[in-house]
Amino acid sequence: MATEQLNAFKLNATAAAAGFPAQVMGVGPTERRAATPQLFANLIASAETQLTISTPYFVPDATLLDSLCAASHRGVRVTLIYPKANDSWIVSAASRSYYHQLLDAGCIIYEFNAGLLHAKTLTIDNCVSLIGSSNLDLRSFDLNYENNILLQDSTITTAIRERQQSYITDSELVELNTVLKWRYSRRIWNNIIATIGPIL
Repeated sequence: MATEQLNAFKLNATAAAAGFPAQVMGVGPTERRAATPQLFANLIASAETQLTISTPYFVPDATLLDSLCAASHRGVRVTLIYPKANDSWIVSAASRSYYHQLLDAGCIIYEFNAGLLHAKTLTIDNCVSLIGSSNLDLRSFDLNYENNILLQDSTITTAIRERQQSYITDSELVELNTVLKWRYSRRIWNNIIATIGPIL
């Protein structure tokens, strides 16, 4: 019996050595409030050199928005990838209301041209990744049941980074000068739509 237990222990140890740390997290309105935006804010705060995020819906709360801007201000290369043509024109307008602040902080924004980019990915420093169903919007934070996996593995993170780069290849860079040239009426409209972010 002792030999069988020892062999089982060795097998488990070998499997663990071949794996990587990962954590699956289910969140929703019946779980602790604000768990998702706090998770994202903590991950963003841990970035040292590089942070890349793709999401179809971007209507952040103040904590998340400030975290992204703060990361860029401290020298992290913050790259955000959104769809150019969203399936919700309301969410699209709300998302673009944040472009000026993000670009002014030094964040890099791309708009994906090849359809609705629905991938929710986050990579940090080529070693940590988060993938799952959570969008960076208030509905996803407060109303929806979501499931995500956080993992620490350079090989998988590199593969996800390569996929993110393929999105960038099919995207258009959004520049601050372009945003500043938007019609005043368009900027007002985007800001008005953003005020109803909690119900989007």
